[in-house]
Amino acid sequence: MRLDQALAHLLPEFSRSRLQQWIKAGRVWVDGKTFSPKDKVWGGEVIVLEPEQDPGEVAFGPENIPLDMVYQDDVLAVINKPAGLVVHPGSGNWSGTLLNALLYHFPQVAGVPRAGIVHRLDKDTSGLMVVAKTLTTQTDLVRQLQARTVKREYLALVEGVLNGSGRVDAPIGRHPTQRVKMAVVESGKAAVTHYQVLEQLPGCTLVRCRLETGRTHQIRVHMLSLGHPLVGDPVYGKSRGSAADFPRQALHAAQLALTHPVSQEQMVWQAPLPEDMEQLLNGLRSQL
Repeated sequence: MRLDQALAHLLPEFSRSRLQQWIKAGRVWVDGKTFSPKDKVWGGEVIVLEPEQDPGEVAFGPENIPLDMVYQDDVLAVINKPAGLVVHPGSGNWSGTLLNALLYHFPQVAGVPRAGIVHRLDKDTSGLMVVAKTLTTQTDLVRQLQARTVKREYLALVEGVLNGSGRVDAPIGRHPTQRVKMAVVESGKAAVTHYQVLEQLPGCTLVRCRLETGRTHQIRVHMLSLGHPLVGDPVYGKSRGSAADFPRQALHAAQLALTHPVSQEQMVWQAPLPEDMEQLLNGLRSQL
């Protein structure tokens, strides 16, 4: 059997691509010798693996940034991220991010890629995120996301009158001419969003969205494709109506459900609407 295949069987807690990286980096020895991923093993060999953290995947330094912890145990944490908090350091935001906060609150995640971040929320989207405290937990949660068994529900306020419920199945990729935007494009990655109307309000509609996939800006792009961009969205929206002054996209990750990587228990968490969205909705309701 190929060495990478054998290791994938022996160490299922690590992804095959990560194991291949470690083999190529010379972190795996077979009877004291380094191999390539496709070299064969026959059984009876002694294999030594020294995991290596890619320094490019672990960012920067810990910062004492308060976090709203919805749940935590030895292997994972669920965070209610406020709007305005950037998830991962990058151009223009090299500090003050969720990742920096995680390194402070959970020092052990320094040895986990991206400090345990499994999925992201846009800077100005609020709500629930799961964070892995161990490498094996991260691998498990990534596999659940790939299998589409992680259930994520959002509350979104969209412009205009939207009726009923539906499903948007439209691939998302980089906008062909505006590189800072995403768009529905034929060459994009598969993306599926289910939506259900909850409440009709003056000039806009409160919608529950359930993600089947997790593409960048997915809900924002899919709602725009229906002709109903999110209220306050500075990239995809159009300022109009009674909610035009809302300073961010009106989007909140309200519910998260997954299988606990250790106990195998089905777990569900919910986060109430943040104050700014609650005030926006109450103001609109008062106009009815």
